[in-house]
Amino acid sequence: MKQLTGSQIVLECLKEQGVDTVFGYPGGSILNIYDELYKQKDSITHILTSHEQGASHAADGYARSTGKVGVCFATSGPGATNIVTGIATAHMDSIPMVAITCNVGVSLLGKDSFQEVDISGVTIPITKHNFIVKDVEDLADTLRRAFRIATTGRKGPVLVDIPKDVTAAITSYQPQVPSKVTRIIDGIKELDIKEAIDLIDASEKPFILVGGGAVSADASDELREFVDKVQAPVCDTLMGKGAFDGTDPLYTGMLGMHGTKTSNIGVSNCDLLIAIGTRFSDRVFGNPDNFAKNAKILHIDIDPAEINKNIKVYTSIVGDVKAILTMLNRRLKKLNHSEWIEETKKNKEKYPLTYDRSVLSCPQIMEEIYKKTVGDAIITTEVGQHQMWAAQFYSYHKPRTFITSGGLGTMGYGLGACIGAKIGNPDKTVINIAGDGCFRMNMNELATASRYEIPIIEIIINNSVLGMVRQWQNLFYEERYSYTTLKDKVDYVKVSEGLGAVAYRVTNINEFIKAFEDALNAKGPVVIDCHIDSDDKVWPMVNPGGSIEDAYSQEDLNKKEKN
Repeated sequence: MKQLTGSQIVLECLKEQGVDTVFGYPGGSILNIYDELYKQKDSITHILTSHEQGASHAADGYARSTGKVGVCFATSGPGATNIVTGIATAHMDSIPMVAITCNVGVSLLGKDSFQEVDISGVTIPITKHNFIVKDVEDLADTLRRAFRIATTGRKGPVLVDIPKDVTAAITSYQPQVPSKVTRIIDGIKELDIKEAIDLIDASEKPFILVGGGAVSADASDELREFVDKVQAPVCDTLMGKGAFDGTDPLYTGMLGMHGTKTSNIGVSNCDLLIAIGTRFSDRVFGNPDNFAKNAKILHIDIDPAEINKNIKVYTSIVGDVKAILTMLNRRLKKLNHSEWIEETKKNKEKYPLTYDRSVLSCPQIMEEIYKKTVGDAIITTEVGQHQMWAAQFYSYHKPRTFITSGGLGTMGYGLGACIGAKIGNPDKTVINIAGDGCFRMNMNELATASRYEIPIIEIIINNSVLGMVRQWQNLFYEERYSYTTLKDKVDYVKVSEGLGAVAYRVTNINEFIKAFEDALNAKGPVVIDCHIDSDDKVWPMVNPGGSIEDAYSQEDLNKKEKN
């Protein structure tokens, strides 16, 4: 049995858990761990980000795109508080992440010492669990528990805070083989499975809603088989993209505030809504009293707390999505809902997603990206109009290829996540879609990408405004554009070049195509600053709190104004 310092134990436990990459930023309290990291730099790759928040977002993007646990380091005080937004982002979207912070020495805790923050207390509401380790003998077991908690059941972030003197203390260390994460099947009730099968068999107009839980459970194959047996149209949430092939004839697009009319109408008219791995966000259901008003709802989810939390359901099955779908597939016979599918197909033809092709726009850019990448890229996004356009106009064939902050809606998330996704998937083309408002929040992470020559592509959808907020101001606030205009002297091409990236400015689609082709062959980060109209809007739209069946387009708005 070896005698190791706390810092050595941290790294040994990370290697035990299969961690090969850590994102972080050093500081005084975490210095012992960074010193040990220097000695073991051939064992674990450390990516020095420009800001701790960038490290947390990179760990998150790494986790979402690989299915592994993302790991980030931060020092005490402001270093620790700088990762709070990243932890909250991971928490809202159920992403497995372990954040390791170091604090002042045990004897200095609670005394307002220099750079002391009770980060464990701060993050209680936004972690799945957290720890402060005050005894080095507890360190290894705590770290192992952190990884187990992050990956078991509904996944999520775990924080481990370690006082500096614990990282220097010495104790015996016994290596362990990590326990295998098992799927939650104990709680799956036979009665619930039977009731679900009876409901599906009796349904004439079933509709399937796929959420992020299907991605998290790696249940795409089982989902494909399930859809084939049920023979029902399929829509998804923002987090569920890629779990079901976006080019499949049965796919109808996203559901909710900016979902397709086909999906919104279909869910409103179906007689059975099968919701798989979704928490029923308010942006998905709109008015809860009118949501799927003609349907019985079957909710499949790993977390019992989600059942009947936001939407009252007819019945549910609680447990691992992959395991539940496997059970249902074994017992379901192939059904025929050809009339219902044909009705949905006609709605797809009647209500296609459209945009103005005469000027440069984000939908046009996303379609060109899709053509050039043949749908085989990983797309990360910031938050806002560009996020919705990226969801609408790029077809996602596989899970873990659309990386976005769904629940928290974190502006400044995408660039760090893009770096993390590229580190985790070095052979994939990884592209971040950003608005100019989001880009300026964490554009310093371009320095990270250029330092390590990480060949990511950053596309700025530059409309010189905070686009989504402006859209609401236009529609609901009588065009009072209060502090959403960004027309200033910032030159994103010069800024990007100053941070070490190659940069282009484009104003039409031909310029974009040329710049994007160059970007695909670049050896380091490339930024394409795409100038679009300030008043471009995301359509369809459902008013906040409105019924999803009342989704409207610009054409609908024009007709209403004429009448």
